Amino acid sequence: MNDLLIKKTIAFFEKSFGSVPKKIVLSPGRINIIGEHIDYNDGYVLPAAIDKIICFAFEKNYTNTSKIIAIDLDDSFEVDLTTDMELTDNVWTNYIRGVINQLKIKGFKFDGFNCVFSSNIPVGSGLSSSAALECGFLFGINELFDLKIKPVDIALMGQSAEHWVGINCGIMDQFSSVMGQENKVIKIDCRTLEYEYHDADFNDYSLILFDSNVKHSLMTSAYNERRQQCEEGIAIIKSNFPEITSFRDCNEQHVLGLQQIMSANVFKRCLFVVKEIKRVTQACDALDKGDIETLGKLMFETHQGLSVDYEVSCAELDMIVDTLKKEDAVVGSRLMGGGFGGCTINLIKKGHEERIKQQLSALYLDTFGIELKIYDVKIGNGTSLYIA
Repeated sequence: MNDLLIKKTIAFFEKSFGSVPKKIVLSPGRINIIGEHIDYNDGYVLPAAIDKIICFAFEKNYTNTSKIIAIDLDDSFEVDLTTDMELTDNVWTNYIRGVINQLKIKGFKFDGFNCVFSSNIPVGSGLSSSAALECGFLFGINELFDLKIKPVDIALMGQSAEHWVGINCGIMDQFSSVMGQENKVIKIDCRTLEYEYHDADFNDYSLILFDSNVKHSLMTSAYNERRQQCEEGIAIIKSNFPEITSFRDCNEQHVLGLQQIMSANVFKRCLFVVKEIKRVTQACDALDKGDIETLGKLMFETHQGLSVDYEVSCAELDMIVDTLKKEDAVVGSRLMGGGFGGCTINLIKKGHEERIKQQLSALYLDTFGIELKIYDVKIGNGTSLYIA
């Protein structure tokens, strides 16, 4: 699948510019195995890059102007690199402008270039196509002009570009897109950015995403509300336990002991966060032992917490997970991402995938009148140069 995408991108570049591209860059989307809504609560996350990518083709053009073509959108724009970057109404171009803005702010010297890109990352499915766009584009300029930017700094600059666009994301998406390794998950400490790799050998299991194909409009307001509730909760905990500096230092007993002085919602949010931080560590232990059944059990627990305590699920996601929980061939399932729609991430025993896909799709269509989208994914490498 990626080979076809690479060939298409190169051919389109040659047709558009009449020359062969000098650099080809592959930049992946990402999944998160476990560790949801705890990046802003000083927790750990456990993401991985996947084998769905954006392919970029680059060449220098020895002017002050860059031309960028988005094949899938049938759209392009030119940007004068000597001027200040400003946001426009054409949203996809803002991510590109944001990266150029970061390079200019940090004083990197580069000239005009031509760029073409195409993607097989499903947009809007929670697989972080925007992070792949920012980081792949920046990686390509870094290679083309030999700017010597370190991989971690590419991720941080990608994050800053997204903030410039107006999306206040954490570091997980960009970090996993750049730093991913095949068949490895990355445990990232969201407080210090320290990270470690753990083997993710799913052997007898397939990693399948079921996309609910819904987006409930609560997402932004609910996200901000959850952040405020967590801040209120940790403030109460700190005032009662001066030795605690963040949720990282808490256990369930700390939270349970304060239930009477927290609002019901603040209590539930705090309980979820403390349990989820612990689950990430347990998930790493399970992966290190090759114990996929325990990992799956933790995923089911995470979904229950996100649905009942954090209240960011929805009827469609709950129905998918509840249905799969009754299947012996499914060892784990949970909503992935912010919630209120998007995907579930699922571990299914090999040999049962097609039956489960067909049965769930039919039941989902019957229940909600909505087509389920399905993505088979494998854990792949982070952003890299493609050498033909």
